[in-house]
Amino acid sequence: MTEIQGAIEKLPVKEKKALSTWLSSQDESEMSAQEEVALLASLDKAARQLDEDQGVPLVEARNRVRQWASK
Repeated sequence: MTEIQGAIEKLPVKEKKALSTWLSSQDESEMSAQEEVALLASLDKAARQLDEDQGVPLVEARNRVRQWASK
């Protein structure tokens, strides 16, 4: 493990950030199966609404995402 740590310490900052991002993407989902199903259903509903020209202005969409993310 110390060999890996030493190699990481020698990486340029940009590559360390890329490695960190990749490592984070390897973590197990923080979302439960039920939460994932609900999210996918919401996305399907949103896609249908957009197809039916029932979308919302971008500003409102951003506000909704902020509210959802804070829950």
